[in-house]
Amino acid sequence: MTKGRPASGDQRRSQMLRGVLDLCLLSLIAERPRYGFEFVTALTDSGLDLVSEGSIYPLLARMEREGLISSYSAPSASGGAPRKYYRLTEAGRTELTSGRAEWHAFSGRVGRILTDTEPTGGSAP
Repeated sequence: MTKGRPASGDQRRSQMLRGVLDLCLLSLIAERPRYGFEFVTALTDSGLDLVSEGSIYPLLARMEREGLISSYSAPSASGGAPRKYYRLTEAGRTELTSGRAEWHAFSGRVGRILTDTEPTGGSAP
């Protein structure tokens, strides 16, 4: 393994997560408004520990520009600086609903292929 380059499994998981990270964030926001670091914690607690704050904030900014989420500031529970919280807009709820349906259909198809096919042990001619 080359220094600085993730192992094959980590790289594959990272690529898969990149494709659905926006849906994961929308789903977490649908549960309740959240601030930046809470996303990292929730994703890590769910076993998706490949995500850093540095990859979440640009995605949140893009989703806010697209009108899927909105933000507001609220005092920190610890008395520190105010935190920027994100909440879903109606467009975000619609996107989450359609994204969930697309994900379930897609993951079901991939699951069938990976489950229903067996290696033959031979190689292509």
